Amino acid sequence: GPVFYCILLIYCFFSPALFAQTDEVHHSVMFYNVENLFDTENDPDKQDDEFLPNGERRWSGYRLHSKLNNLAKVIVNTGFWEPPAVIGFCEVENRSVLEMLVNHASLKNWKYRIIHKDSPDGRGIDVAAIYREDLFVPVNYDYFPPVMPGEVEPATREILYLAGVLNESDTLHFYFNHWPSRYGGLMETRKGRSGAASRLRYEINALQARHHDPRVVVMGDFNDQPDDESLIKHLKALPEVREDPVELVNLSAGWAASGKGTLKYQSVWNVFDQIIVTGNLLNPQNPVYTTPEDSFILEAGFLLWKDERYGGMELFRTYEGYRYTGGFSDHLPVILVLRSRIP
Repeated sequence: GPVFYCILLIYCFFSPALFAQTDEVHHSVMFYNVENLFDTENDPDKQDDEFLPNGERRWSGYRLHSKLNNLAKVIVNTGFWEPPAVIGFCEVENRSVLEMLVNHASLKNWKYRIIHKDSPDGRGIDVAAIYREDLFVPVNYDYFPPVMPGEVEPATREILYLAGVLNESDTLHFYFNHWPSRYGGLMETRKGRSGAASRLRYEINALQARHHDPRVVVMGDFNDQPDDESLIKHLKALPEVREDPVELVNLSAGWAASGKGTLKYQSVWNVFDQIIVTGNLLNPQNPVYTTPEDSFILEAGFLLWKDERYGGMELFRTYEGYRYTGGFSDHLPVILVLRSRIP
């Protein structure tokens, strides 16, 4: 009867739109400074003594497992149907804590694989990555120090380069970073971050000389803001969006203006954790692409609690000073959504 025709008409009218929506899939990539993910074993070659059961922080098996529960909760609660395809981490002590994480009850079905190398960092904290083998096929990875080739390599964590094919559609080149911290003074430590930025730019230039139009994603804790000279002058990550295939575009450049940040110092939010891409990833004609709106700070309610001292909210950390609070981290994770055609 007429109802049937009505339904048929509506179906014909709307179905192209429905089908148009389904030829694209979204996968997320996350970067997370997990703040001192240490095991409880003593490593005689590293300064890990405060994170031992008899150390200043009374770091125990219970506290480690509580932290792993928290991190697994973040990974499965990114706001998408499924956890990220690739995750970069910093401040992990070794491979064994990553094994514990990927084998966690809520993560093991996603079959994450690990990329990790022990770095020369004095405290033993490393940059690492995990990826879902059903979605990402690594073709190459490497670590390099945050100084120019030939310079004395400092006892600090390295930059991780990871190349692979996402969702059978396109090769992506990731650089995961944890640049030298501001501990010891902003001016005194600036040289270390400029050095890291220069080396990263050097590596990306070399990659662009070897490959035509490579799709590059740079993520990390830079210990600097998007408008600091390390990012603007040395890395040349532009604050404005361009589709120029070789230029680096800092998708985090506008976060601070809207009052957002990834960590809080006293009453001020800073954007130290950032997402930077080559302009070609902003071109929707490419097999994998993103948009400026596809990068954001994960501000899940459980990651924050009331800031009694400075007002507003603050990060729910594992420790406040040396007092154990049982939270997550002193940084918020950042997420990039990558869109690809269904292969």
